[in-house]
Amino acid sequence: MSLGEQQELFMDLLAHLIAWAYARGYRMRGGELWRPPEMAAIYAARGSGIGNSLHPLKLAIDINLFRNGVFLTDSESHRPLGDFWKSLHPLCRWGGDFRRADGTPKPDGNHYSIEHNGVR
Repeated sequence: MSLGEQQELFMDLLAHLIAWAYARGYRMRGGELWRPPEMAAIYAARGSGIGNSLHPLKLAIDINLFRNGVFLTDSESHRPLGDFWKSLHPLCRWGGDFRRADGTPKPDGNHYSIEHNGVR
């Protein structure tokens, strides 16, 4: 699948996630969908991201999630959406499942992506 086809798939799946979430009382505000490669490098240097981020490829989004007007900032609040997201397609990945190199959890619950060339 070409990068363009993956970007189209990502947007289609994102529409399903948004509709599913809204039907369950969640509201969303866009976070970072596209991230310039230079910013990805800065985040990686700070330890708050990875250099080969999927954001510069437009295959990931960080979603600001709300319910009843409350901003849900913890990863666990995103779990229902993350579980639904992962059920949509075999390439769907949710940041709440992320781990450090040593295997310890490093959740990034507001991150939704599709895998590309082994990058999640």
